[in-house]
Amino acid sequence: MTTPTAAINVRGLTKSYEDVHVLRGVDFDVAPGSIFALLGSNGAGKTTTVRILATLLASDGGTAVVSGHDVATAPAAVREVISLTGQFAAVDEILTGRENLILVARLRHVAAPGRIADELLASFDLTEAGSRRVATYSGGMRRRLDIAMSLIGEPKVIFLDEPTTGLDPEARIDVWQVIRDLSGRGATVLLTTQYLEEAEQLADRIAVLHQGRIIADGTLAELRSLLPPAEVTYVEKQPSLEDVFLALVAKEKP
Repeated sequence: MTTPTAAINVRGLTKSYEDVHVLRGVDFDVAPGSIFALLGSNGAGKTTTVRILATLLASDGGTAVVSGHDVATAPAAVREVISLTGQFAAVDEILTGRENLILVARLRHVAAPGRIADELLASFDLTEAGSRRVATYSGGMRRRLDIAMSLIGEPKVIFLDEPTTGLDPEARIDVWQVIRDLSGRGATVLLTTQYLEEAEQLADRIAVLHQGRIIADGTLAELRSLLPPAEVTYVEKQPSLEDVFLALVAKEKP
């Protein structure tokens, strides 16, 4: 049964490739305006889940509803309200940053594409670099531009599939702030990551996906409560998200 107030409802989602069962009945809800982290190791099924929610891949079973629209029966309506940023920046290196933004704005038939481009360059601290070709950008700058491009048209739900993969620590922190800002504007963000610290820093709620199933789902405090605090020289130490994740995954191993 879905939760009517949720921005994303997923129930019993399954997906297999021949004998490989990638998703084995995934369930979760994402509250509007929140940052939801789907945490898991490589091959856990994170990207497959996002691709189904973004209507790029059909599931084998179960249901998924995004902003009130069923991804299977109303894919066009879903695409109207979402944006997707993949693991690698989808920017044109020949164009400047501003030209990339204007191109996407025109493709989406947004009024005043130049004004929109300038506003996004300012919001993502790229104004000075806006007239430079993207080939000269650092990895962090490309990622910020990629996310800025995904915001054109003001999507209600934003999918970020491992958005900081390959970034250095400083660039990663910059992207974290961008993600916080997205949520602050009222957007719902579903973030997939294999970085435990990333989920710990950003997410209002975290689901642990392991071997195609959600094995835990809750706030950071709720997940920490799954493990007893460790006592070190009479000082109570709360378990980190890394402690919780490794313990949960260990329980699921055959």
